[in-house]
Amino acid sequence: MSLRLAFMGSPAFALPTLQALIDAGHDVACVYTQPPRPAGRGKKERQTPVHELALARGLEVRTPKSLKRAEAQAEFAALQLDAAIVVAYGLILPKPILDAPKLGCFNLHGSLLPRWRGAAPVQRAIMAGDRLTGVQVMRMEEGLDTGRIIATAQTPIEFDDTSATLTARLSQLGAPLMIEALEAIARGRAQESPQSEEGATYAHKITAAEARIDWARPARELDCMIRGLSPAPGAWCDFMGGRLKILHCRLGQGRGAPGEALDDALLIACGEGALRLTKIQREGRPPMDAADFLRGLSVPAGARLG
Repeated sequence: MSLRLAFMGSPAFALPTLQALIDAGHDVACVYTQPPRPAGRGKKERQTPVHELALARGLEVRTPKSLKRAEAQAEFAALQLDAAIVVAYGLILPKPILDAPKLGCFNLHGSLLPRWRGAAPVQRAIMAGDRLTGVQVMRMEEGLDTGRIIATAQTPIEFDDTSATLTARLSQLGAPLMIEALEAIARGRAQESPQSEEGATYAHKITAAEARIDWARPARELDCMIRGLSPAPGAWCDFMGGRLKILHCRLGQGRGAPGEALDDALLIACGEGALRLTKIQREGRPPMDAADFLRGLSVPAGARLG
């Protein structure tokens, strides 16, 4: 059953779902995404991954900075949509937008609601040490990720998952889930379950200050933090007058003052236990494996990371 849709998304996480909608034969009348923004060393304006895919597929693209203006809402309503599909779009949808499509607006969210409502569910799940997560299709309403659940797919969080690996896995789980849910919605067969408020948590945006490593914390907690913030924004510490991002590590054994190097191969003492740093990034440099990093800069036993 072909539906007339708007797709609203921005990062790479949204790409499999957009492609799946196209492949399923739906009429994607318009794609909404975040405006191009300066990025990289040259600060050239860069389109979102969704913007690039939409143009490659010959789809109309709109990049409003807000959907609160009456003009933007009228333009959306004029599309005469059956539904809008939202995947990590980055803008709040006002009630006139939510009410415009015949069937409604439906969001693919990267957690098992009501846990981790909000902007950074994948990062927060890893940082909290959760062992299970998933994606869910939700009917959107005015509350923040509070709508009724239509479909769910689960996946374990592996011991070496980063936000990058888990996001990629969830995006692949979410695409077929959305296609199945959309068909059920169109045929009037979808079962929608209200969320419980019990166990609700909020996945607030990550701040730079929050990403700073406190070596006095237990190694297990820091391992979850580092993996949850990798690759972006990246957990960081001070070293030799600059910031050093830690992008991957593994649990090690040893004792020492928090932040102390316990050998010459980046085994760093924590409040409890130790971490072996395996992937790092100096300011202005690309990420590199520990062995490559140490060839250019030694970190001898007894050195301190701040």
